[in-house]
Amino acid sequence: MPEVITTIGRTAAELPTLLGVLRAHIAGRPAGKIAKPISELATALQAARFGVAVWSAQALDELTIEMLFGLLKDLNAKTRFTGLPLAAGDEHALPPDAAAALTSLVMLALSLIAVVGLAKTLSPEIRAAVDAASAPPAVVGIVIALLVLLPETSAAVRAALRNRMQTSLNLALGSALASIGLTIPAVAAVAISIGLPLALGLAAKEMVLLAVTLLISITTLASGRATVLQGAVHLVLFAAFLFLSVVP
Repeated sequence: MPEVITTIGRTAAELPTLLGVLRAHIAGRPAGKIAKPISELATALQAARFGVAVWSAQALDELTIEMLFGLLKDLNAKTRFTGLPLAAGDEHALPPDAAAALTSLVMLALSLIAVVGLAKTLSPEIRAAVDAASAPPAVVGIVIALLVLLPETSAAVRAALRNRMQTSLNLALGSALASIGLTIPAVAAVAISIGLPLALGLAAKEMVLLAVTLLISITTLASGRATVLQGAVHLVLFAAFLFLSVVP
């Protein structure tokens, strides 16, 4: 289906008047002759099965926002509409050009090498600290994994604090897909090619935790909506994993 973009008005100052005319047309009370674009837009809005009005909270004044909420109320009497105000910094940036995309790709690769190299460099110190604390050797791998995932974790937490849950969830799923779709197949391919035995390396309790985590993740993602209770369950499972790793 081709994308249709309808532009009405030239400046933000015209929006209250245009929204008022649009509301009058939707309510069946057109005031005088209505321009064809507004008439077509009103028809398209009423024919939509579900619509979302997105606006910048900084760019619009109080009168325009009030008229916009009134329009949403009028539309909900005929169909289903909702509003999505964007806070400061939430507006999407323009797509980067080829040079910027290539530069970002190179910097991403360099950053990944730096993070992995840092983890490799700190590995002896981490192992010495773990041995000094009489903790199991598996704690070394957990600390290194947390160090490697620190950039993604901090970005996901910042997105969640700004109420951008989709971005936060995308970061979490991207990290999981990187392991499932890249790390595990790469390790399996190398092991098979050089004839090394391949084992998952999980004890019985870790297998149970993995199965429960996968089950809870399926339950959380399948509904399309996450609740605080589901998030608390994930945190409890993670805390149980950390505790059982230190106290086997």
